[in-house]
Amino acid sequence: MSTMNPRELLASMFTAAVDAAQPALCIPRNLPAPPKGRTVVIGAGKASAAMAQALEKSWPGPLSGLVVTRYGYAVPCERIEIVEAAHPVPDAAGREAAQRMLRTVRGLSADDLVICLISGGGSSLLPLPGEGVTLEDKQAINRALLASGASITEMNCVRRHLSAIKGGRLAAACHPARVVNLLISDVPGDNPMDIASGPTVADPTTCADALEVVRRYGIDLPAGARRLLESGEGETVKPGNRRLENVTTHIVASPQMALEAAADVARKAGVTPLILGGSIEGEARDVAKVMAGIALQARRHGQPVAGPCVLLSGGETTVTIRGDGRGGRNVEFLLALAVALDGAPGIHALAGDTDGVDGAEEIAGAFVTPDTLARGWERGLPPRASLENNDAHTFFRALGDSLITGPTLTNVNDFRAIYVA
Repeated sequence: MSTMNPRELLASMFTAAVDAAQPALCIPRNLPAPPKGRTVVIGAGKASAAMAQALEKSWPGPLSGLVVTRYGYAVPCERIEIVEAAHPVPDAAGREAAQRMLRTVRGLSADDLVICLISGGGSSLLPLPGEGVTLEDKQAINRALLASGASITEMNCVRRHLSAIKGGRLAAACHPARVVNLLISDVPGDNPMDIASGPTVADPTTCADALEVVRRYGIDLPAGARRLLESGEGETVKPGNRRLENVTTHIVASPQMALEAAADVARKAGVTPLILGGSIEGEARDVAKVMAGIALQARRHGQPVAGPCVLLSGGETTVTIRGDGRGGRNVEFLLALAVALDGAPGIHALAGDTDGVDGAEEIAGAFVTPDTLARGWERGLPPRASLENNDAHTFFRALGDSLITGPTLTNVNDFRAIYVA
């Protein structure tokens, strides 16, 4: 039986999940052999600067390069330049970094090697618009997609076809050099084309697919963006394209690896882990209702696993924004979970984004306890009203139950753990 209280146990599991995806652990063991020619490093994402640092410390020969990461996520590098830009809504610094990155890889030879370091967040950090699309257009479309409830796969389909660098275009610019992609996955299913919208991998989706996503969610496209998609001029680099023949891709860290690390912590504490999946998607509130049902079944009937146990899951839920509160998908999940559990005894939970940022807040997530709803009412915060206003960060902060980590320098998406005594 665990000697830790539930909150300590949940926090320890989250820490283990984040630690399992640290670039210092996963980058060195996946590095290729040095080439005859130059080694150029490029990359984008919340973890990309830490990935570059880990590469520098392990690389035996000369190298140079450029990597763009989120503001506040830079770490010191000696030979690779680190640039910071905005996430989740792109800015001019990201656009300039994308332009420079394309210039960096031009003119390489077949003897040269490009190591591409990609992690979640790269879509916003490489906002190079396609022909006829402005940065302001990209910002408006990005905001609309984020608020629409579209899945990450759907959002990235649109982003790829409105870009001048995503959808394999960056890899094509490296030709004929060899390209080795080292990816930290933050997407359900670990599909490389959805990690940072796949700047260095082939894309089988089409402009027509992107237009269907836009239609499905009622996204208002600026004229230039609509023309780019309807004309087919925004088409991406497809599988089989000869410019991608020297590209290899490796997933070096994933949500599954993080969940397994957390499960090990639970076992050592005498708690039975049950991994429900690392690719769970859907509206955060709907996922919460399902998870609450499983937790209550375990508590009342010992099924599908008897307590003490912990239900572990990952993936990326979505939130259709209807209110004007301060929220993120992990705290939205947690508040909906608390409402569904309705104070059931013996059930505690943690949910957080492994990059340390849930939504637009510098807060990773939060904790739920059996008395979460009661404490909310005591502080004048009706739980259902907070949920309807998408205001879960305000709710959990008032209770002192926010999970604040600061930049974790990695990103394997959401982590959810429900402890059942």
